[in-house]
Amino acid sequence: MTRPVITQPQLAPVTGVDTHLPAVPAAALTAQAIRARLGALAGWRPEFPGDGGLLAGRQPAGAAVLMPLVQRDAGLNLLLTRRTDHLRDHAGQISFPGGRVEPEDEGPVATALRETEEEIGLSRRYIEVVGQLPVYSTVTAFQVTPVVALVEPGFTLRLDDFEVAEAFEVPLAWLMDPAHHRHHRVEFAGAERRFLSMPWQGGGREYFIWGATAAMLRNLYRLLSAP
Repeated sequence: MTRPVITQPQLAPVTGVDTHLPAVPAAALTAQAIRARLGALAGWRPEFPGDGGLLAGRQPAGAAVLMPLVQRDAGLNLLLTRRTDHLRDHAGQISFPGGRVEPEDEGPVATALRETEEEIGLSRRYIEVVGQLPVYSTVTAFQVTPVVALVEPGFTLRLDDFEVAEAFEVPLAWLMDPAHHRHHRVEFAGAERRFLSMPWQGGGREYFIWGATAAMLRNLYRLLSAP
């Protein structure tokens, strides 16, 4: 199955906003609660296991990303990146730090930590890995393992300016409120694509969080809001 690439997701029609779903309560957004929840994943299935059929000519490849939850005084913030515009895959998109699994990596956690250090200079001595979400399959043929981690403040970032245009933080409580989750639908040449977005306003500009990043965040929402 092949599908066209969405190059201007901001223009895709919004088909719904999930204002009917409850936000994750504050008690479930603490470091202790997230550690406990990630330690009890048996039998849990994500809402979004992937974003559908593969682009033509792509072979599946392993990848891992870090979902870094920075422990600020006001609560947990998610650290995200905006990729540079010249990259072959996901150019200009909002992403988690991470990338392709290399032969020397001893599993997805090693990949996520290595890629995070290479892309944004976040030292692993500030990072406490607390668990993994199920693999997410992207339309670009990556089998992505999201690695959830708590990050102590006090770090200094050093961005790889070839891959990363900027890094920024979004309050986890905002992301875990479905009133900010928008559904989109696109039709092209008889094919249909659907995706989520979570547009965040920060620092005087909008960061359009969408696609695989938004879907993995939605999976985290479902996990943290489960009874």
